[in-house]
Amino acid sequence: MTASYDIPVVIDRREGPYGEVVLRRHGALLQIIANGCFLMDTSDGRSERLLVDAALDALDGRAGPRVLIGGLGVGFSLAHAAANPRWGHITVVEREGAIIDWHRDGPLSKLSAAALADPRTEVVKADLLTHVNEISATYDALCLDIDNGPDWTVTEDNNGLYGPAGLTSCARALKPGGVLAVWSAQPSPEFEGTLRNAGFRQVRTEEIPVARGVPDVVHLAVGPG
Repeated sequence: MTASYDIPVVIDRREGPYGEVVLRRHGALLQIIANGCFLMDTSDGRSERLLVDAALDALDGRAGPRVLIGGLGVGFSLAHAAANPRWGHITVVEREGAIIDWHRDGPLSKLSAAALADPRTEVVKADLLTHVNEISATYDALCLDIDNGPDWTVTEDNNGLYGPAGLTSCARALKPGGVLAVWSAQPSPEFEGTLRNAGFRQVRTEEIPVARGVPDVVHLAVGPG
């Protein structure tokens, strides 16, 4: 007997300013592929939820905090933040118009419709680094799920976010005592050092166990000042 396997089916394919972005279905899962590289799917979401919860916990009960979520992805981080009444305002910055469309009136709306309808939610179509360069002391927390992490970027433009200049911009976007939380597909001791050199305090890494291979992590740090 021949085994049968689900074959990925492309639902939408767009060419954007940063290359090709694809939404496909693989069995019950929806997957986002950027420039031929797998980014994320709808299989779990534990690490995205930890990203949001760890940032909120690190704020030590601050009332009505404002959070920026960098990257809309499949919507796990946004949906989880919107499900928590403690957040005062939720801004999502996403540079790919296709991904925003897939959430507003496409297949990913099943995950994010309630969150997008929440009056606390604002979606900004912009490059994250450009956005944080244009603002100052706006957010209590930055929860960044951009690319695959500091050591494994799919698009070169994202490298600058994890370097000294990008982290300085992130620090400027944080209110005093604000928290930076960065998702990564693997631990990065080098990134921890870059955070400390940029003036961030209380730098630590939380691991998210996975079934096989290197664990996902969330890098956490408190802004300077």
